[in-house]
Order: sequence, then structure tokens, then C-alpha cells
Amino acid sequence: MSNKIKRLISTTFIYLILFGVLLITVFPLLYTFLGSFKTNMELLTNSRSLIPKTFVLDNYTQAWKLANFERYTFNSIFLSFFIVLGTIFTSTISGYVFERGNFRFKNLIFAMVISSMFVSLGSLTLYPQLMIAKVFGINKSLWGVIIIRVFGMNVTNLFITRAYIKTINKEIDESAKVDGCTFFRIYRSIIFPLLKPLVATLAILEFRFAWNDYLMPMVFTLSNPKRMPLVVGIMNLKGSGAAASSWNLMLAGTSIAIIPMIIVYAIFNRYYITGLTAGAVKG
Repeated sequence: MSNKIKRLISTTFIYLILFGVLLITVFPLLYTFLGSFKTNMELLTNSRSLIPKTFVLDNYTQAWKLANFERYTFNSIFLSFFIVLGTIFTSTISGYVFERGNFRFKNLIFAMVISSMFVSLGSLTLYPQLMIAKVFGINKSLWGVIIIRVFGMNVTNLFITRAYIKTINKEIDESAKVDGCTFFRIYRSIIFPLLKPLVATLAILEFRFAWNDYLMPMVFTLSNPKRMPLVVGIMNLKGSGAAASSWNLMLAGTSIAIIPMIIVYAIFNRYYITGLTAGAVKG
């Protein structure tokens, strides 16, 4: 078998795998979008069909009215904005301290923090977090969710940030110290402005997580429906129509909720891969 045929087979095999991954990734989004134009009866009785028999635009009108999209969208923007802003600060300052700081047991502490990546307690930590929030009186608002998410420290973000800062030449720090800059002045005036690709990456990751978060915001706003974010409000659409489960309205609401994520990614995508992979390249 010639090398040309081997390369052709290899290339074909790679493209088949990539096409399979693309299909698995895109299909749920495509099904959600097309399903949002179906009637609830069609979704329940003919769920295998991808294309709607009749495109029902009224699903979006009903979903917008019933889910109080204006209010819930504002709540989601409020929640996502402060989580993204707070996480960028805590992640970059922590990564800077662990990379550039010089204190006892630094490596041990970092290893202990990183090791928590492999321990996932999931919803088991929700009750203790709720009890702590109750002590401070923030268990019935989105501020409780924001504070827990920001100061709960996303270890993946810390790991990425430290690796990125490691690629920045330390001679910059030394020059700043000669000019009289303090440790945190170097972070504020020199290091942070160099983290634009990383900040964009963190912003996308945290915005996606905050915008789609359901369980904790639902628990914290259970007694205060006006504070519910969009995702929680959309889930309530399932039982808001005339039918027992109005899947058509929920899919329509979900399709609307996906739009902000697409917009955010479109704006920051050119920085995303750069920030995500920079720490893997030795500088």
C-alpha cells in the first residue's frame, strides 16, 4: 500500500471522527431549536422527527410572557456579571500569589488546593453552603450565590491562571521592584494588563457556568421568585401551560436563553483558545 493511500485513509478516518464529534455536539442544540417550533402534542407523540410539521411561532410569544423574561434576564445578567467580575479578580490574584509569591509552604498549600480538583462532592455541599449563607442573612438572594461562587475558588481557573502567569518573564517584576513597585502594585499595574487573553477565557468559562447554573440559584430564590435567574424561570415553564408538561414552551425559552452565550463567545472567541493554551507553552 502506497504512502498516498495510507494518508488518504488516515485523513478520512480523522474526518469521520471529527464529524461524529460535531454531530454529537450540535444535535442537542439543533433538536432544541427545531423542537421549540413544535406543538406540545407533536413533541410528546412524534419526538423522533427532527423537522416540525408546522412551525409554531406562538411558542416564543407565550414563553416570553409566562417566564417574565425581562425580569429573569436582568437577574441572570446581574448574577453572571458579578460572578464573572469576582472570579476574574480572585483567580488572577490567587494565581499571581502562588506563582510570584514567596512564602512558607507555598507549594504544599498549592498542592492541597489543586488536589481538590479530584474531589467532587456535588450537591452534597449545597446544604452546608445554605446554612452558612443563612448565618450571614444572604440565603434568600442572588448575593448568596455570587459570594459562594466567587470565594469558593474554582481550582481549574487557578491552575490555568498560574500556568499563564508562569509564561510572563520574571525580569519584568525585577525591573518594577527596582522602580519601587510593591508586590501588589506589580500585579495591578503590570501583570493584570498582560492577562487579557486569559481574562477573556475566564470570562467565557464563568459566564457559561453562571448563566446555566440551576440548582444553587433555585434553592436560594425558592422563597423569592422575583429574584430567580432565567434558567430557573425557564424550568418553571414546563408546568406553566395548559398541558401537564409544556415542553414546547420550555424549549422555546431555552432557545432564547442560548442567545447571550453565543453573543459572548462571538465577542471573546479570538482570545479564548489563546488564554486556554498559553500555559502549555514554555516561554
